Amino acid sequence: MPLSEHEQRILEEIEKRLAEEDPRLVKSVTEASVSAHSLRRIRWGIGGFILGFILLLFFVASIWFAVVGFAAMLGSALVVYHYLKRIGRDQLRSFGEKGGHLSLTAALARLAERMRRSRGNG
Repeated sequence: MPLSEHEQRILEEIEKRLAEEDPRLVKSVTEASVSAHSLRRIRWGIGGFILGFILLLFFVASIWFAVVGFAAMLGSALVVYHYLKRIGRDQLRSFGEKGGHLSLTAALARLAERMRRSRGNG
């Protein structure tokens, strides 16, 4: 249901006041996206995985370090998987093509394409 003209003017007035009172909030809201949030969570997940791996290497000191490290690695991998799934394949491809943070996927796609071509020619 569309807004009436009066409601539209009220909404524009509220937006204008908000932009005047807190421009940082307006900027952060306009720049925020689902994919940016997901990429931030993926980075944290990768960091957690690395930390878990380091803890796993301390199994010499105690087996509990290995258990905690493995649990951290498993949890982090699940977080990364969840957010990669949320972003979706199309967005991953667009990030790779634009030279974004996830260019590894584009590189793997190019490598797979080269291998297919070499098998067809050879």
